[in-house]
Amino acid sequence: MSEEPEVLFEKRGGLGIITLNRPKALNALNQPMVLEIHPKMVEWAADDEVQAVLIVGTGEKAFCAGGDILWLRNNGLENRPRALSFYWDEYRLNRYIKHYPKPYIAFIDGITMGGGCGLSVHGDFRVATERTMYAMPETGIGLFPDVGGSFFMPRCPGETGMFSALTGDRLKAGDSLHLGIANSYTPSARLPELQKALEEGDLKDAETVKGILQDFHEDPGTSHVKLLEGQIDVVFREDSVEAIQEALKLNGSDFALKTLDTLSKKSPTSLKLTFQQMRRGAQLDFDDCMRMEYRMVTRTMDGHDFYEGVRAVIVDKDNAPKWRPDTLAAVSDAEIDAYFEPLGDRDLHFDGAPGTRVD
Repeated sequence: MSEEPEVLFEKRGGLGIITLNRPKALNALNQPMVLEIHPKMVEWAADDEVQAVLIVGTGEKAFCAGGDILWLRNNGLENRPRALSFYWDEYRLNRYIKHYPKPYIAFIDGITMGGGCGLSVHGDFRVATERTMYAMPETGIGLFPDVGGSFFMPRCPGETGMFSALTGDRLKAGDSLHLGIANSYTPSARLPELQKALEEGDLKDAETVKGILQDFHEDPGTSHVKLLEGQIDVVFREDSVEAIQEALKLNGSDFALKTLDTLSKKSPTSLKLTFQQMRRGAQLDFDDCMRMEYRMVTRTMDGHDFYEGVRAVIVDKDNAPKWRPDTLAAVSDAEIDAYFEPLGDRDLHFDGAPGTRVD
């Protein structure tokens, strides 16, 4: 018996539907899925029968829990060019979603992390539910918030994006709407009804899609990040990670002490890299953010902490990573600046068909 496809495609009415179909893996994104999704979206962009695209996840637990980081670790250790080819293909898909010529809708029902954010947040419409749990937890595995995090996180209200990027804080529906990660809320039980309305609707432009989504929009509930935003803005506007930690110590609130403890467990290199990424990304357009992230991930895959972080969380599950260096003071500004240097003819570009590989 053949295995079920990992991603499904169908057309219903004026809607092209992408279904991530790895429920046992929380719909984690792998390279074959990317290389199926991107060409299909190109095909649908030219198909007059398709007025809009909807992406959903199978199962009740996750929209998409991120990229397949164990595969990336194993290939990074054994075949680094192959690992980098995944990022190359993924980032090009992220960019294509951002510039897609037709309305793009994501039902972020359940866990939405890392690569799942890249498949959703850059589209026109992101529908949260009571099951939404959004996070960019990469600093805890020696990485950084990629898939366009450089662009959308610095543009969250105040310093909430910096807070989310450094801490990997888990956000519920109310938080997701406050930060702009989602822009409407519909209870999960009503998603089939909403999807049917989209299938049967005239989706001629973004405004008509917005109108249908608004008909199903409900109150997402309280945002705990919004309640803490005053403290977040004061602390996370500092000009370095070290200064943020000092501000948290001076603050002394339960929120500050909890946040300080959270940061103490992250990769020092990832924290400094992410801080610089957020500040730089605030000044760049989307395409330049993706080019910057590819430079960063190329250097990250040449380092130590990503492999160690995934080992601690996924392989041995001891949750005791041995970061190298293991203190912020030991990570120099020159080391961080080197992550952002151009790669010459290996820099990310957007020419060519999906799957066009870097040399």
